[in-house]
Amino acid sequence: MLLTDDGQWSHRITSPRHHCEKTYCVTLEHPVAEEMAQQFAAGIQLHGEKSLTQPAQLETITPTEVLLTISEGRHHQVKRMFAAVGNRVVGLQREHIGGIVLDADLAPGDMTEDEINSVGLPDELKQK
Repeated sequence: MLLTDDGQWSHRITSPRHHCEKTYCVTLEHPVAEEMAQQFAAGIQLHGEKSLTQPAQLETITPTEVLLTISEGRHHQVKRMFAAVGNRVVGLQREHIGGIVLDADLAPGDMTEDEINSVGLPDELKQK
């Protein structure tokens, strides 16, 4: 899990308007349906929401394990997306935020300034 005390940076990576890609390894209760990748690519209608999710990329690893890449951060979005297509998330691990790999060995303070600046900043604000 990524923890930060930098509220502005956290907002930049989670706000849907910043389009920061996040990749999750998702374990599902039921095998992935053949048409699910196309459904996610087209956007999913979440319960209680007026608009579809932004297109998402779904890559099947095993029949019940997938990598899902989204560019939004709606409340419990990953779980809600799978529920909307008739499946249930039983395991969820964030793997990447932008180009940053989040592994189990990442300790507080281990991210470099370049990694921090690479995520969620417009190109004109990134440090060179």
